[in-house]
Amino acid sequence: MNNTNISFGLAVTIVLAAASTRFLPHPPNFTAIGSLALFGGVYFSGKHLSWLIPFVTLLLTDIVLNNFVYHTEFTWYSTGTYLAFGLIYLIGRLLNGRISAQTVFAGSFTASMIFFLVTNIFCWQSMPIYSKDLTGLISCYAAALPYFWNTLAGDLTFSAVMFGTYYLSIRQTKLV
Repeated sequence: MNNTNISFGLAVTIVLAAASTRFLPHPPNFTAIGSLALFGGVYFSGKHLSWLIPFVTLLLTDIVLNNFVYHTEFTWYSTGTYLAFGLIYLIGRLLNGRISAQTVFAGSFTASMIFFLVTNIFCWQSMPIYSKDLTGLISCYAAALPYFWNTLAGDLTFSAVMFGTYYLSIRQTKLV
C-alpha cells in the first residue's frame, strides 16, 4: 500500500469517527460537523470526487438522526446547514498545504462564524416567530448566541483532535 492510500484511508477513518460522535450525547451544537467539513476540505480536495465523502457522511448521519432520533424531516432550514457545510469545506480547501496550529484555529473559528451566520439567516426566514425585518433578524441571532459558544467549542475541540490525530498518525508512520 502506498503513502497516498494510507493517508487517504486515515482521513476517511477520521471523518467516519467524527461523524459517529453525532450519535453520542452532547450539548446542543457541540458536534464535529464544522470540523468534519474543514478537515474534509483540507484532506479530500485534491482527489476526484472525494469531496463526496464528507458530504455523504453528513447526509447519511442526518438521515439516521432525522428519521430515528429526532423524528423530523428536511426543511428549508436544512438547506442552510448544507450551505454552511459547503462554505466551511471551501475554507478547508483554502487551508490545504498551509496547515499549522494557527491556521486550524483560524479555520475553526471561521467555520463557527459561517455556521452561525448562515444557519440563523435560514432560521429567521423559516420560523414564523421572527418578524421578517432587521429587528427579527437581530432577535434570531440574539436567541442563537448561546448555541454559537457551543458550536465554537465543538469546532475548536474536534478540529484539534482531527487535525492532531491525522498529523501525529502520519508523522508516526513517516508519511510526511
